[in-house]
Amino acid sequence: MTIYALSSGPGMSGVAVIRISGPGTATVLKKLTNKEISKPRIATLQKINNINTSELIDEGIIIWFPGPESYTGEDMAEIHVHGGKAVVLAVQNEISKVENCRLAEPGEFTKLAFQNGKINLLKAESIADLISAETEIQRLQAVKMMKGKSSKKFNELREKLLKILSFVEAKIDFPEEDLPDENIKQIKKDSTDVMEQIKKILDDQKVGEIIREGFKIAIVGPTNAGKSSLLNNLSNREVAIVSEIAGTTRDVVETHLNIDGYPVIISDTAGIRDSRDEIEKKGIKLSLKKAENADLKLVVVDAKNIDFRGFLNDLLKKDAILVINKSDLLKEKLDTEVSKFNHVLISLKDNLNIDKLISKIKSNLKNKFISEEDILITRERHRQHLLQCVEHLVNFSDKNDKKDFDKGAEDLRLATRQLGMIVGKVDVEEILGSIFNDFCIGK
Repeated sequence: MTIYALSSGPGMSGVAVIRISGPGTATVLKKLTNKEISKPRIATLQKINNINTSELIDEGIIIWFPGPESYTGEDMAEIHVHGGKAVVLAVQNEISKVENCRLAEPGEFTKLAFQNGKINLLKAESIADLISAETEIQRLQAVKMMKGKSSKKFNELREKLLKILSFVEAKIDFPEEDLPDENIKQIKKDSTDVMEQIKKILDDQKVGEIIREGFKIAIVGPTNAGKSSLLNNLSNREVAIVSEIAGTTRDVVETHLNIDGYPVIISDTAGIRDSRDEIEKKGIKLSLKKAENADLKLVVVDAKNIDFRGFLNDLLKKDAILVINKSDLLKEKLDTEVSKFNHVLISLKDNLNIDKLISKIKSNLKNKFISEEDILITRERHRQHLLQCVEHLVNFSDKNDKKDFDKGAEDLRLATRQLGMIVGKVDVEEILGSIFNDFCIGK
């Protein structure tokens, strides 16, 4: 099957790029141009015609990439035409007339590249991250992942486990031959080393995931403290409804911001108070959950009415900034207990000290995003595979101590499989290859 799709952004543009991949690519180009295929990887200006009537659709650049030296590993081409909607639709309509041609599914070109061994799963994911990057730090992380250091590391760890497994498999296949004590010690040492390296990678404060998904900030606090006004101020637009009526915000209102290149998802939540209204009670429950899952809490309170008992004290215990609003109405000194917390005194009405609050937020962001490690976990999928790998290695270590090699081999296989699933490489035959390469089995 040959697939095609618009690879540039939708809508009117100066140039649109239509990508084609599959065994019928050459046929499509010949039918559209009424000419033989041009030289590979050379941009040529050609007339693109209606297949049945030879009526001119547009003049554009065609680049031919014969497989396997292409992005997908198959025969592939790019057609660059003028970016009008009618032009793009006309070209796509003509391609659809060619037998065994269909529109590509989302991500199918990259999926083909992965299936044909052109890229591994981590690189495929990093390409998706690069396309969706909204801030500089997200772009840099995606590029770092594309360079392949993480893939290389996970493959190295996997190779070590395959090596250990080859020793264990040999012992199972030839039980009459005892493994030397030094080999058993080496198996334990190597498996423990892999386990410790994975644990170190897991101890990353989830920096990679925070960068990819966005730093989560929850604005929480009692009713009528100015939470929605703060969201609007930080966003520089009317995101949330502001009213003097207590309990206006009942659901979570979210907006995405770019603060000095850092991706931020900021949420305005329902005011926390005792309420008999069922809908408001659900909103308050959502607020507390949002606060619990946030990377940073902005706890907004009214300067005239600060009560550190109950929920307020709980919210301020970890990863929080106490934002004391309505300072313009304050006539007395603040409660001395305030000094115990990371706080800032502001007035949204007079736009007072908002810059100090933003500075505190930026400082918190920078601390969270500090990472000197080149090996990053950017998705929950990676983390779960690594956690399961460690679990299997712990089980193997226990069975290895008891010299229960049959069951231990299965734990090693499962650990190896978990690492393989991160980069999309799961091949049992590699174990056999490792055995035959390292042991003179056919004696």
